[in-house]
Amino acid sequence: MDYNNQIEQNKLASQTINYWKILRIFLSRWYWVAGCVLISFIIAWLYLRTITPIYITSASLKLDNNDQQMNTLPNAPMNYRGFVSNQIQTEGIIMRSEDVILNALKNLDYKISYYLEGRVRTSELYPKTPFKIDILYQDSVNFSRAIYNVSPIDANTFEISTSDNQFKTQEKYKYNQPINMGNMVFALKSPVPAVGKYSFKFNGIRDLYGRAAGGLNVYEQEKNTNIMGVTHTDSNPTFSADVLNEIIKQYVKNDAELKKRSAKQTIDYLNSQIDFLDAQVNKSGNKLSNFQTSNRIIDPVTDKQINSSKLSQLQDQVAQLQLQELGIQQLEDQVKNNKDKIQLNLNLEGTNSTLLAGLITQFNSLIISRENKLQSFNAEAQPIKDIESQINELKQAIVTNIRLLHERNQKTISYINGQINNANQSLGTIPAKQNDFAKLQSNFDINQRMFSMLFERKLSAQISSAAVISGATIIGQAQPSFSPISPIPRKIYSSYMFMGLFAGLGLILAARLLNPYLYDIETIEGITATPIIGVILKYPKKVDFESQSVLSIEKPKSIFAESVRSVRTNLSFMASDRATKVICVTSEISGEGKSFVSLNLAGTLSIIDKKVILIAADLRKSKLHKAFGFNNNIGLSTYLSKQSSLDEIINRDEKHNIDYITSGPVPPNPSELLHSDQIQELIAKLRLTYEYIIIDTAPVGLVSDSIPLIRQADVNLFILRSGVSKNRAASIPDRLSKEYSLNNIAIILNSFGNEKLHSNIYTTNYAYGNTGTYYYSNYTGYGRSGYYDHEKRWWEFWKK
Repeated sequence: MDYNNQIEQNKLASQTINYWKILRIFLSRWYWVAGCVLISFIIAWLYLRTITPIYITSASLKLDNNDQQMNTLPNAPMNYRGFVSNQIQTEGIIMRSEDVILNALKNLDYKISYYLEGRVRTSELYPKTPFKIDILYQDSVNFSRAIYNVSPIDANTFEISTSDNQFKTQEKYKYNQPINMGNMVFALKSPVPAVGKYSFKFNGIRDLYGRAAGGLNVYEQEKNTNIMGVTHTDSNPTFSADVLNEIIKQYVKNDAELKKRSAKQTIDYLNSQIDFLDAQVNKSGNKLSNFQTSNRIIDPVTDKQINSSKLSQLQDQVAQLQLQELGIQQLEDQVKNNKDKIQLNLNLEGTNSTLLAGLITQFNSLIISRENKLQSFNAEAQPIKDIESQINELKQAIVTNIRLLHERNQKTISYINGQINNANQSLGTIPAKQNDFAKLQSNFDINQRMFSMLFERKLSAQISSAAVISGATIIGQAQPSFSPISPIPRKIYSSYMFMGLFAGLGLILAARLLNPYLYDIETIEGITATPIIGVILKYPKKVDFESQSVLSIEKPKSIFAESVRSVRTNLSFMASDRATKVICVTSEISGEGKSFVSLNLAGTLSIIDKKVILIAADLRKSKLHKAFGFNNNIGLSTYLSKQSSLDEIINRDEKHNIDYITSGPVPPNPSELLHSDQIQELIAKLRLTYEYIIIDTAPVGLVSDSIPLIRQADVNLFILRSGVSKNRAASIPDRLSKEYSLNNIAIILNSFGNEKLHSNIYTTNYAYGNTGTYYYSNYTGYGRSGYYDHEKRWWEFWKK
């Protein structure tokens, strides 16, 4: 009944989160965080030293909203470069084209690159040339792209080695001497600087194409404007600025050349038509003149002029449609036979509809896109096949549109021919000579008007061609920027600092999450309802059972001794009705301090003149005899096996006024001996003489030897060692109480060192916990208050 009441009273303590404790946990390992931050700063510094910085340069161009120059050309294609929403991206594709970039690179000094080797990385020296190299012979394509290391020997000679042989072979040459290496011949014309390690390499123009095109980016500088921004990124800011300026210059030049080419095509077409019409005018004029001469006719009859005028207009329309038919046929031949861009030369009387113009524009854009992708993919790659599929579809749509226009023209011509037949029938009533004269005159007038119209357009096209300018204007050239965009030291240092900070905090969290051990009272109280009667502090030095036997007696004024006396005081309240107390000391595993606690507890009891006997009941692995310097030839094992008498096994330590019984030799059956009636008789005899019988037993988590002693004891002390005992050990006292119906178990936390890193983040509310916890202090913060004796630390040498 008493046991059930005790279990009901002992409940887990009520605990609340203590945020100050959480802060103390992180502050306790501030040097971990500081170390991680310092390491991250070192890594950031090394990263900045080894990584090659990237620089960006920018330029801007203005695109014309309406291509006014091309609009001045008669019948010029309206869709050549009208400013639309996706115009910037279209111009970007043109600017990144191989033709523009390769022509731009030709204007740079690209053939030789010079490098200077630093302690960490090698830097390109462009545009500087530390020494002059003349290329005497070089294969245009097949020459070595190896790195040539060069170092001076004296004023006249130098050594050179190449990465083709991994710099193993060094050859000596004189300045101005032809050097035959890498399928080329070259000579050094000026001395190599004596300070620094220099190298160089030869470049083909295509070797720099990827570098020039890869860093190029085109964007809309301001939304809904015709201002195009162009940027280029590279590891050399001067090269980046130079190549960007050359690219935009070449782009503007290429744009003007395309317009002039289109104007020239228009003029060539007009010339071919003018030549044809000139022959027709001469032919019709000769016929008319011959007819007038032979028939002596000067002017047809006035009343026939109306029908003649109508016939003339109809024939004029047929001529116009036939001229358009020629343009349609020429465009159809170009679409079917040409795999490049389609040049839409004329817009004859609306023949080229808006739909056809749009299809041709899309076709030309796909042609440009295919040319650009062929720089990165081969002809059999899937992206190229996709584009070619789209090109074929557009080409089919253009052919279909041309066919429909052709059919429409044929129908119109057929209709007008019908009208002409009607007019001819009306003129049938006119006398034959006058009728023939009217036909010849009408044919001559039509040819003459067409010739005059095309000649006027040719003159206009020639004037406009001379005034053609580019549709893009450079409004801001690129200037070298020596502030890198990557890596930025400030951002690198700040990001690495936060990485180090989080790494340090992560180490603290990982150390806590991966820690399975008990460290403080609050953790124990959160696991078990068994009362804690005291905390024994961690001794500041390593405990040696052979030299420091009873520490609490040898250093009575230390804070450690005071913590043991606190346990002694609380122990007096347990089993207070017993004149003689049998105290059984156990733990879960070996090494948690059972013998150490037993020894010091016996020492503190002897100081207050209590008759104490200490029994080493761990018959397997006892070391208590070492504390008293006893040989352990006889002891508890010999007594239980009836080889020794009680008087023979009881020893006395006069120095500390303690009687003790050692474990004796290790028996073959320790568990059976401790379960025998002999042990009960021994305890009964000792009760007659001693006030305190302290039994140091074997760990209950490993063997069952101590169970009989635990069931006989008046007080059972379960030892938990800070930093050694695992969390599961705190639940063992509750299991022992439940299994053996015990209500006399209490916990002692041994070797408590106030380890803040692994301390519990909760604070126990003893007013509502009903844990039965005894009063004690952990003496945190009092060790160096001056109230207790303590060992001086090395930095306190100045203290007396």
